[in-house]
Amino acid sequence: MANILKKWVESDKHEVKRLSKLADKVEAYADEYRQLSDDELKAKTPEFKQRYQDGETLDDLLPEAFAVAREGATRVLGLTPFHVQIMGGIVLHEGNISEMKTGEGKTLTATMPVYLNALAGKGVHVITVNEYLSQRDATQMGELYNWLGLTVGVNLTELGSEQKREAYNADITYSTNSEIGFDYLRDNMVVYKEDMVQRPLNFAIVDEVDSILIDEARTPLIISGQAKGSSELYMQADQFAKTLKEKEDFKIDLESKTVSLNDQGIRKAEKYFNLKNLYDTDNTALTHHLDEALRANFIMIKDKDYVVSNNEVLIVDSFTGRIMEGRRFSDGLHQAIEAKEGVPIQEESKTMANITYQNLFRMYSKLAGMTGTAKTEADEFREIYNMDVISIPTNKPVARVDEPDLLYPTLKSKFDAVVEKIKELHSKGQPILIGTVAVETSEYISHRLDEEGIKHEVLNAKNHAKEAQIIANAGQKGAVTIATNMAGRGTDIKLGPGVVEVGGLAVIGTERHESRRIDNQLRGRSGRQGDPGLSQFYLSLEDDLMRRFGSEKIKNFLERMKVDGDSAVIKSRLITKQVESAQKRVEGNNYDSRKQVLQYDDVMRQQRDVIYGERYKVIDEDKTLDWVLKPMIKRTINRIVNLHTQGDSKDWDLSTILDFAISALVSPDKISLDDLKDKSADRIKKFLMELAEKVYDDKKSELYDPEQMLEFEKVVILRVVDSHWTDHIDEMDQLRQSIGLRGYGQLNPLVEYQREGYQMFEEMISDIDYDTTRLFMKAEIRQNIER
Repeated sequence: MANILKKWVESDKHEVKRLSKLADKVEAYADEYRQLSDDELKAKTPEFKQRYQDGETLDDLLPEAFAVAREGATRVLGLTPFHVQIMGGIVLHEGNISEMKTGEGKTLTATMPVYLNALAGKGVHVITVNEYLSQRDATQMGELYNWLGLTVGVNLTELGSEQKREAYNADITYSTNSEIGFDYLRDNMVVYKEDMVQRPLNFAIVDEVDSILIDEARTPLIISGQAKGSSELYMQADQFAKTLKEKEDFKIDLESKTVSLNDQGIRKAEKYFNLKNLYDTDNTALTHHLDEALRANFIMIKDKDYVVSNNEVLIVDSFTGRIMEGRRFSDGLHQAIEAKEGVPIQEESKTMANITYQNLFRMYSKLAGMTGTAKTEADEFREIYNMDVISIPTNKPVARVDEPDLLYPTLKSKFDAVVEKIKELHSKGQPILIGTVAVETSEYISHRLDEEGIKHEVLNAKNHAKEAQIIANAGQKGAVTIATNMAGRGTDIKLGPGVVEVGGLAVIGTERHESRRIDNQLRGRSGRQGDPGLSQFYLSLEDDLMRRFGSEKIKNFLERMKVDGDSAVIKSRLITKQVESAQKRVEGNNYDSRKQVLQYDDVMRQQRDVIYGERYKVIDEDKTLDWVLKPMIKRTINRIVNLHTQGDSKDWDLSTILDFAISALVSPDKISLDDLKDKSADRIKKFLMELAEKVYDDKKSELYDPEQMLEFEKVVILRVVDSHWTDHIDEMDQLRQSIGLRGYGQLNPLVEYQREGYQMFEEMISDIDYDTTRLFMKAEIRQNIER
């Protein structure tokens, strides 16, 4: 084990050495480029573009292009990238993850690889966690890119398709991850090629890469349409759930976050809904609604998992503490929470298009990322995205003191100690950032500080509009800021005058998050660029993480130390180690669930690629779609004939073949049963195909205008494909929800999902062929037809 660790550390050392040598090559151009006039430096951009067109690779151009971007940054932004930032930039250009501590200037680091890759003219996407950061970075760094002769676009939610297309056609596009995903899905739902907004996905640099590719990866992006749902059933299930008592009627499993009725609970349900057997197949819908009502009432916690605002239930992202606008819990859970909270129940929706972030980002030709905390998930990045995590050394040594965790017996004793610590630090003017996991904790601490008369700011999911402003002031003398995890992202806390003398920014964590990365981000808010600082976590045995995963070891340890009473406290590295091993277990569980989401979405990915690829060929066609329609007609005829000509010819079902021909191919006067008798199956197929081709040619001659014919073909194909595909996605979604039960029958749910998903896809293709054939052959062509 020690050898593996040694190898791992040394491989990083070796990598850092290589990067440092390359960075030296970049810096070697510094003097030469410093001598150039502005115009001469700007002229380098067209020169590089030409050299790229003439066959030089981006790797060949790297030292010079990085040096130009560096000199440009000095002149335009007044900032010169350090040696370590050049190294970080090389990591990004090579399609890996650059792990750089907070305050090391990731935004400036990205300018060099962005500039270099934009020279190829295929588009570079810089992806941020929210639109505020997209706009801020595009405005600030855009000055440099524009000065160097490149165009910059910002892709925002509210833009129309014309403006979005313009943003995507720029050399460099700033966007959030979700907007890129939704644009991709919408592009594959358009009926006119001109309505598409994206170019092929080329190169992306993902800022806060762990947040986007790991934390968000459990939630697929879904575009939904309205479906029929019964709000009455949600209300009834909710009213029933509210009559139940824990332990007496149901059991909660905290670790898996599930609730299940026991025998008494089942009997109560049967009596309440007047049923013989709750789990009869006729009651499937009711049991589903009951399950969601139980989860809503006993597992989903208000102001932690969701907030209620303006009569609406809004999801709170457990990783960032942010409101997830426009997102809804799936599978009826959102409606169950709406019933619980007594707000209007919104209609259930039907999935029309979906994709996971993993599969979206794996479509880029090259993907890179940067963050302060990725090493803990290095295996996942390598396995899922084929990206290595490279730790870049800090420009100055880290001077922050990370104290061992403090453990208290109860929540009350812990918060009393937190408030005492805040009073102590505040009295000498040291700025304090208090990190909380949940909205309710931040409000509780705020209330306690009000009682103590300590002026402070609260940053949580309820007011993130002022976020950047509050964070910018958090490093001033005497500032006290309470923040949920969201404060850890993208905004730098610079120290005000006189703060270094009182010890820099003090970070107090009020509990450990289930992921070590999130704790590290909070710590990393302090001690930027060699500043002094302090970090300390306060824990109690009643914390969520300790209740779910706190091992017996900790409890035994406390007993051995004879710890009793509320005020007792333990400060020990052992506690810190125990907590980290609990976090590793949770991280492992979370990785497994993300991997499972991906394995299931990989089945959909193959199907999505087929449908989207064929669909694009249809909307891109500018002459005729004979090559699509005729094979569809032929496949349909072959399938129907094969189906009804099995066994001995006297047993063939010719009348069904005749019915098919009349309903889907030709008018009744063009065919009779006698035409099919005494023919081999192959002759019947050939005969029907000849009839169909005659109808096809007649249609063509009806429309003198080939453009009108093409439009008619497109309308028919797209209407049928889109209708079947959205139904298919929804059915696959339902299959995915129910497939887990196969595990009880000793079957592998994933293998079953792949097998059934493939069968369903094959059936859908047959249905598309049949419906397109019937619609095309039987529809009346109008002159003014439009998609």
